[in-house]
Amino acid sequence: MTDGTPRPGAPAPDPDLLYSEEEEALRAAVRSLLADRSAPATVLAGLESDVAYDTGLWQALATEIGTAGLLVPEKLGGQGASAREAAVVLEELGRSVAPVPYLTSAVIAVTALLGCGADSADVAAPLAALAAGRTVGALALPLPTAPGALPDPVVRAATDGTLTGRVTSVADAASAELLLVPAQCPDGPALYAVEAAADGVRTETVTPLDLTRPLGHLTFDGAHGRLLATGDRARAAVERALLTGAGLLASEQLGVAEWCLAETVRHTAERTQFGRPVGSFQALKHRMAALWLDVASARAAARYAADALAAGSPDAPVAVAVAQAYCAPVAVRAAEECVQLHGGIGMTWEHPAHLFLKRAKSDELALGSPGRHRDALAGLVGIDAP
Repeated sequence: MTDGTPRPGAPAPDPDLLYSEEEEALRAAVRSLLADRSAPATVLAGLESDVAYDTGLWQALATEIGTAGLLVPEKLGGQGASAREAAVVLEELGRSVAPVPYLTSAVIAVTALLGCGADSADVAAPLAALAAGRTVGALALPLPTAPGALPDPVVRAATDGTLTGRVTSVADAASAELLLVPAQCPDGPALYAVEAAADGVRTETVTPLDLTRPLGHLTFDGAHGRLLATGDRARAAVERALLTGAGLLASEQLGVAEWCLAETVRHTAERTQFGRPVGSFQALKHRMAALWLDVASARAAARYAADALAAGSPDAPVAVAVAQAYCAPVAVRAAEECVQLHGGIGMTWEHPAHLFLKRAKSDELALGSPGRHRDALAGLVGIDAP
């Protein structure tokens, strides 16, 4: 078992893009749960309420199946699995656009905490709570923040650990109970843990494009934080969290694209015009065949990123950049085709196609745009940008 950290100077292991029996069993369990608890009609109904996410679904996903602790070591109450298993969960969540804080809490927040060193009680305790699904965590950074492009912290920390500043567009901020806050302290960068309900913390909800992944602005006005890490360790923990989040986001984008393709094929096979299924028309066959090739390539890119992260490959930054540069546009294209090839019904609120288009567009900007990842890839492989 590896902690997923690339080993300097180590040769890159051969990638394994296939799914293991354990991963397929995990997929079946998650898909069955989501089919029962997160059908499109259920998601649409939930979006019309003021509830940030389905707490019952999240508890079932996090505790009954144990997905919240996949990346947490067994000694801390987790499953001791890897990014490969987490990627399978995100594929299925992408297929259902389930409004649960899995990416933000079980992936990004957990990875940030792991980077601070689990030997500390201040780190081990919140990790155990996240793994058990008792707590939802969020990294207090704007959702578009890309790995390798971490800006200087906008939150300032005083010598007594009180935090002041404002962070905008934080994913799942309203549902988070534990906030991991990058801050600038007198001695340099640091990472603090802050209770979302503590005095001096204010969350302002905003209306995002993707209603299934709420955003919020966080304001810290003298809020007390527990110091988790400082200096290079704090910065490396946040960078690793962003890299892992971006790499596994590609699996969510893959799930979005797969659902859109399957739903489009199903609809065009049933919808008739001039006495024959519209899917039998050559022009539509060509469009869906081209999309199938795109989705197959996206699957390879997403699996490579997940496998590289799981194996601690030194090629992980390259694999993540490739996956995000490719999978994000494929998800958007698949969702656009799904809306268009459904005709008029695809433009209605009652049909779930718009949920997938909004998720795809939101994911395209999350954790770095495709253009940002292409620029990063050029630098990683030594190709000068035009």
